Amino acid sequence: MTMATQHYTGSCQCGAVAFEADLDLDRTVTCNCSRCRKLGSILAFTPESSFSLNEGGETALNEYRFNTHKITHLFCATCGIEPMARATAPDGTPTVAVNVRCLDGVDLKSLTPHEHDGASA
Repeated sequence: MTMATQHYTGSCQCGAVAFEADLDLDRTVTCNCSRCRKLGSILAFTPESSFSLNEGGETALNEYRFNTHKITHLFCATCGIEPMARATAPDGTPTVAVNVRCLDGVDLKSLTPHEHDGASA
C-alpha cells in the first residue's frame, strides 16, 4: 500500500454486494465513454489482490460487457447498482475498478478526479 492508500468498505444500494478494498482516492478517474457518462461513476483502481467481496456477493452479481469486451462491468442483480468492474491492467495485473460512489463515508466533494477520454478510445 502507498501512503495515500486506505482501507474502505462499500456496497450496492441493497447491500447484497458488499466489499472491502485498499484504494488511493487521490487518484480517482471519471470517464466520458457511453457507459460511464450515463452512470456518473467515479472510479478508483486497485489490484484484485487488494479487493474482496463479502460472503454471497459474487452470486448476487450480473455482468455486462460492451465495445471491446475487455472490461467486465458488474452490477447487483437485485438493485442494479454497479459497484465495480474487473479488467486487466496494461501490465497484466488483474484489476478492479471500484465505483467510489459506493464507498462508505467518503466525501465525494473532496475528490479531484482525472478525466479520461474513453469516448475517443
